[in-house]
Order: sequence, then structure tokens, then C-alpha cells
Amino acid sequence: MTTVPERSRIRLPGISSRAYEHPADRSALVALRKLTGFDTILKNLAGLFNDRALRLMFLASSVRCSQEQFPDLYQAMLDGCYILDLPTVPELYVTQTPLVNAMALGTSKPFVVLNSGLVELMDPEEIRFVIGHELGHVLSGHSVYRTMLYYLVNLAQRLALVPFAWIGLKTVIWGLEEWYRKSELTSDRAGLLATQDPEAARRSLMKLAGGRHLAQLSHDEFHKQAQEYDAVPDMRESLLKLLQLQGTTHPFAVIRFAELDRWADEGEYRSILAGNYPRREDDSDTSVGDEFRAAAKSYQDSWNRSADPLIGAVRGVANGAVDAGTRLFNRFGGGGNDSDRDDDDSED
Repeated sequence: MTTVPERSRIRLPGISSRAYEHPADRSALVALRKLTGFDTILKNLAGLFNDRALRLMFLASSVRCSQEQFPDLYQAMLDGCYILDLPTVPELYVTQTPLVNAMALGTSKPFVVLNSGLVELMDPEEIRFVIGHELGHVLSGHSVYRTMLYYLVNLAQRLALVPFAWIGLKTVIWGLEEWYRKSELTSDRAGLLATQDPEAARRSLMKLAGGRHLAQLSHDEFHKQAQEYDAVPDMRESLLKLLQLQGTTHPFAVIRFAELDRWADEGEYRSILAGNYPRREDDSDTSVGDEFRAAAKSYQDSWNRSADPLIGAVRGVANGAVDAGTRLFNRFGGGGNDSDRDDDDSED
């Protein structure tokens, strides 16, 4: 284990990933974490071969950051681990490729890889945001649970012998892709907590969309793009937006930008920096039912904010379906009684 030095940014000791996880991501992760033992078995199996093979590949073909190699990047990694209070510091590699990207790989011993194209594109504070984003994946255990669900989907494919069963399988895959996208919003929030510089986070996302020429970019205009994307003029473009999401695991740049800005501005970010956040020691006591309801409310809030014509047309039906699903969960899976839950709903 590498010692993490103290820095001037606010440290978040014992912070649970639940503090910054998007509600839709958090509800899935809390449910998966309740499968006690499954994740441990998966980590151990992955550690036997797959994780070792990945690490050996980057050890042989990339540069491992340290005090002697890419010391500034290495220091940014130490700082991010200190702020988010990671128990160990993942190894950090830089690999030569012009593709602008970064990855958190491995399950039993995760490590982070930065592409050289990204290193050349970002300034030091923007790099802190990117590294914090990847540490968010590590702290949430996204790699473990993504692998777990990958295996579950493969198993479902093998068992899909009933005619038209692929329709149900496709629905599962769409749901998995939606969760992937929400997990990226989660890690953007972790990146902001690591850098504690909203402007650097905004610049990073704008550069991912438009390249290094920041003098030619405008924060306000990029927000207008996000608003225009949301409020397309007719149903045809709404349907095109849905079709374009199929097969994607990352939200589009303007969506990430607007979502992170909203999270920073609505108070939750500042509350975490003030020390008001859940701790890891309480993770085992988390209620799946509470997280399901939080995810449902998050989707409802998102639909209510949206000016998309398709969402506007189905908003009432969708909200009704979410309400019905929440009531069923309360009755059969969430604990408590309906009258109490009804009172809670009426206050929202």
C-alpha cells in the first residue's frame, strides 16, 4: 500500500460511494451488493487469470506512473485517493494512443489507465477530474458488478430457448446499458469531489466534446446545446434520440455536462464537502427499498424537467407506472405499510 500525503483539498474520510452515486446506479448496486459472496467469488476468479493478464499487458506495453515517471500524474492519483479515502492506491499507467480515453480495469486489484491523447489534452486540474472519475468506478465497484451482469446476460442468452425470448433478453440488455450510462454520471460526481473545482470538471467535459481550443468554447453555449438536445421540436427527433442510445454505454457529452452542473448547483455536492455524507461502515444497513424509491423519484424528476415532446406525451403514463411499481415494491418487497408510504409520497 502506498501512503497518501495530506493535501489542502477537503478530505472525505470513510465516504461511501452511495454519497455520490446517481440514484439509478445506486439502487442497482445496493441490490447487487446484497448478493453476499457472489462478488467475492467473482473477484477471486477474475484475479486468478483475467486481472493478471490485463495488468501484465499494460506493465509490458505502457508506462507505470511513479515519483520517477509522470510524477505529476502520480501525485494527482495520490491526492484523489486521499480525498476519497481509498484503502489502497491503484496503479496508474499511461499508454500511447491518440484516442482520448481513460479506464479503470480489474476487479480484485483495480488499476487505472490514461491514454496519452487524454494526458496531452487536459491541464493538471482537468486530469484530477478524470482520475477522480476513474476512482469513482473503483470505489463503487463498477468493474465487479459490470462483470457480474455480463455473465448473467450470457447465461440468459444460453437459456433463451423459448421462441421470442430474445425480446425479453433485449430488454435486459437495454436496462443494463441504461445502468452503464448512469454509472458514468456517478463517476463524474466522484471526479468533481476529487478535484473540488467545478470549472475544471466543466472544461474536461467540454474538451472531450470539442478538443483543446478552450478559447473557442463557451460554457453558456454548451448549456444551450444541452437544452436544445432535450427540447427537440417533434416526435421524430425524440425517437431518433432513443435509437441513438442503443448500444451506448456513455451519456452524450452535453448530457454529462448538464447533469454534473445540476448536481453541483442543487446543494448535494456542497453538503458532502461540509461532511454530510453516508459512511462505508453503514453500507450493509442500506435498504434496497429505499434506494428503489430514490431511483424512481430521480426518473420522475428528470421527466418533469424535460422538454422532450415524447417524454411530455407519456409523462403521465410513465409517472403512473413508476408510482404503481413503487407501491407494489412497498407492499411486497420494501417493508413498511402502504399508508405510511402514501403519506411519504404525498409530501414529495
